[in-house]
Amino acid sequence: MKFSSFAIAGAVLATSSVHGFSTPSKFGVRQYTQLDMATAIDADTKTALATAANEARGIAMDSIAAAHSGHMGLPLGAAEIGAVLYGSQMSYNPKDPQWVNRDRFILSAGHGSMFLYSWLNLAGFDLPMEEVAKFRQHHSMTPGHPEFPSSEHNTPGIESTTGPLGQGVSNAVGMAASEKMAAAVYNTEDHKIFDHHIFALAGDGCFQEGVSAESACFAAHEKLDNLIVLYDANEVTLDKMAEYTQSEDILKRYEAYGWEVFEIDGHDLDAVEETIAAAKANNNGKPKFIKCNTIIGKGMEETEGTNAAHGEAGVPYVDKAKMNIGLPEGEKWFVSEGTRDFFGEVQKKNSATYDEWQATFSAWKEANPALAKQLEDAIADKTPSASEMISSIPAQGDAAEATRVSGYKIIQEISSLVPHYVSGSADLHGSTRNYIDNGGNYGAGFDKSYGGKNLYFGIREHAMGAIMNGFAFHGLFKISGSTFLVFVDYFRATCRVAALSELNRVSYILTHDSIGVGEDGPTHQPVETVSGLRVIPNLDVYRPGDAEETVAAMVSSVTRQEGPTALIFSRQNIDQNNDMDYMARREGALKGAYIAKKETADLDLIILATGSEVQHALKASADMPGARVVSMPCMEVFERQSDEYKEEVLPSSVTKRIAMEAGVTGLWYKYASKVVGVDEFGFSAPGDIVMKEKGMTPENLKAEIESM
Repeated sequence: MKFSSFAIAGAVLATSSVHGFSTPSKFGVRQYTQLDMATAIDADTKTALATAANEARGIAMDSIAAAHSGHMGLPLGAAEIGAVLYGSQMSYNPKDPQWVNRDRFILSAGHGSMFLYSWLNLAGFDLPMEEVAKFRQHHSMTPGHPEFPSSEHNTPGIESTTGPLGQGVSNAVGMAASEKMAAAVYNTEDHKIFDHHIFALAGDGCFQEGVSAESACFAAHEKLDNLIVLYDANEVTLDKMAEYTQSEDILKRYEAYGWEVFEIDGHDLDAVEETIAAAKANNNGKPKFIKCNTIIGKGMEETEGTNAAHGEAGVPYVDKAKMNIGLPEGEKWFVSEGTRDFFGEVQKKNSATYDEWQATFSAWKEANPALAKQLEDAIADKTPSASEMISSIPAQGDAAEATRVSGYKIIQEISSLVPHYVSGSADLHGSTRNYIDNGGNYGAGFDKSYGGKNLYFGIREHAMGAIMNGFAFHGLFKISGSTFLVFVDYFRATCRVAALSELNRVSYILTHDSIGVGEDGPTHQPVETVSGLRVIPNLDVYRPGDAEETVAAMVSSVTRQEGPTALIFSRQNIDQNNDMDYMARREGALKGAYIAKKETADLDLIILATGSEVQHALKASADMPGARVVSMPCMEVFERQSDEYKEEVLPSSVTKRIAMEAGVTGLWYKYASKVVGVDEFGFSAPGDIVMKEKGMTPENLKAEIESM
């Protein structure tokens, strides 16, 4: 192997923040200070870890060979890292996989999922070998990429859904931020109940994706020293060797961000053990980045060290490779009695730590009953019911108002009703208006503290989305994040992951909802964006038409249990539908659609509208006694209503229907035969002029109705 082996001391070197010594690599020779240190692992433990590493390799090879699908390189190349994490350095309890103070491990390079499944089985989690053997098969507990427990999969020990590269390591940043918040909110001088670490294993692809860079900057700036990222540096990507597409010095890059960086031989158990121990022990305000130089596909000589090892190219050589690393011939999914015994002892050690924590937790609960109740509710994501919340929030008034302004008023009520609700913005609090008054600012330095409820993500929408998912995966807080609607495309991938992971703790506050933005022009005027969000399965998209509908939308976003919600708010003022009782508007909006104006003669026309166009529908129908106006703030919620309710609102006998929205028209043809919308980009001018030119007026709607 071309990398030198060495160990790392726990002390911080004064000469450099990069720990280790001269290591030849494609970047040249690094000159670091070498420290003499006794081996931290006794000989028997080291032997047990080495054996477990090879048996984990064998499990991965057998499962990938059986599936004829998968990624063999990482499970073989990073086996020693897994052995140290699960066999020594992480604190967890397989019998209580949701223990709130467990260390979290995220496999950001999710294509290497057999790494994770192998170690979860060996570590004693309820993942039977029968399920490991059904890798990538329908209804198995071992899908192709790790999936957070949901209605589809429930694999204990999976902390986040990873697949799109860079997302997992960014989720880890969110988890680390959430842990810091939990410690600040719930720890007391007498009892520390939150003090765990977040680990992520990532590869070149994760660090080439820009989201990880955004997240790394946030982590360093907010001094998340409870975060440890291990870089599986095998110099390989899928198409080519990594040097074909990258030439930066990643250690210097992370050091420049403000991380503490290390470089080790990732196959040297002493080095891995001691470096992770040092990273955990050093609470110096810096997240930790450990470059682990490894050989991809290690143990399979036909492919190791090449890009062919990344996928399943090694399947024909599995039997030979298993023999080469000392596994018994002919046995599949082999785990020795010694390895099972070793992890039995690991479980005993972790159980002792767990029991000690439980004693501290019991004392903390007795001393802090109100705080204990708050934590209990936070873990269960307990909130008042939707009906209770809409009843307790005061009426919003009669004056025309932008729904972003309505949202600002309502978020204050939400924060009071749901103490574990927090919010943040991508440098747009002044425009998106989602700042929680008296909530304090989150983070390190300036006027910030880790107990603050307002997060400043900087101009980093993609990182914001992934960090928010990390908060949700961590399982203690409910979080919303804001930006202009048009910029949701910068974190659409994270919205999709939140939706498929059923992350009900996440919501998005997306303002400046249409061409009504005006002078900023087409770059800032979303026309396709709302519909683009509506087509994401399991994402509720609310575009409320006045302040009372905004109450319902925000209440729905914090009471929904099945997935995330996008809240689409206007910059421009919107008239209130004062002819209808405010509670009726709230209750109707909670059903996704409702009759906002009932016909006064035989029903012969239905006008559907959403958002700022509801006011136009109401005005256009003023002298149409046979017209019904249906406000549809959320298509997804309406589709979940009973057939009887849907027929009541939209009777099938009435086929003369027209819909209006200041956006693309396609989705509305499910409900209407004619649609007044905007199927082209806008232009720079005052918002009312853009709206008029694009036909978003009651006069144009009325003319379109008359032409039907």
